[in-house]
Amino acid sequence: MTESLEPYLQPGPCVNSDAPQIIALANSLVKSQQSDQDKAIALYYHVRDAIRYNPYAMGNGRDDWRATQVLEAGEGWCIPKAVLLAALCRAVGIPARLGFADVVNHLSTERLRQTLKTDVFYYHGYCAIFLNGRWVKSTPAFNLTLCEKFGLHPLEFDGVNDSLYHEFDQAGNRHMEYINDRGEYADVPYEDIVEVFKEHYPGMLNAAAVDAAQWDADVEREVLQQS
Repeated sequence: MTESLEPYLQPGPCVNSDAPQIIALANSLVKSQQSDQDKAIALYYHVRDAIRYNPYAMGNGRDDWRATQVLEAGEGWCIPKAVLLAALCRAVGIPARLGFADVVNHLSTERLRQTLKTDVFYYHGYCAIFLNGRWVKSTPAFNLTLCEKFGLHPLEFDGVNDSLYHEFDQAGNRHMEYINDRGEYADVPYEDIVEVFKEHYPGMLNAAAVDAAQWDADVEREVLQQS
């Protein structure tokens, strides 16, 4: 039985692809692109680099993870950035869905390590896009500037090959390891994620737990310590 693509073209609670600002941005980004593949590539690079990665900007409610919210904020962590990419794709008629996996993350800051008490990131989010008859994974989380600071290989996306985190950084150090696949969804499985976060990250969902504005300073400090 052929899978229906309709659920991955419709707006949802977080993937609010029908919002006027999402539609306007998506159309402006793909106006010179002809194929869905080229459109998806343009949308990917915009989300990767124009929306900076900030894991401190988690928020404490479902609305904080909506596509329109991350667009307004101009920053977000892996799940909201994947949500935004999915919303932009759907806004121009490209099926997209959200994928999740548990990963061991070797890129972090001292504050984040102290807050999470683990190097496992549960429910890391990515975006799967339906192109040329198949689903292709894309991970727009780490913006180019952040990769350059940390000496990481930036994740490229060609619309053909899966774009997933590299196992090692540019110096050959461990970067990211996928340890558990949690599946792909039409929208964010918010309640499931919150339950897992409550179990493994006590206090992380408290908006006061980490000040989002401290991310840049913490990154600079971490880079200096590594040099």
